Amino acid sequence: MLNVVVLMGRLVADPELRHTPNNVAVTTIRIAVDRN
Repeated sequence: MLNVVVLMGRLVADPELRHTPNNVAVTTIRIAVDRN
């Protein structure tokens, strides 16, 4: 299975990697974007 997501913006913090109890990796990112 392959999932692709493209996001454009500026990273405002380091990505946070954690694992669920079922050992599934989950990454949280925070980005800033301009609203025109």
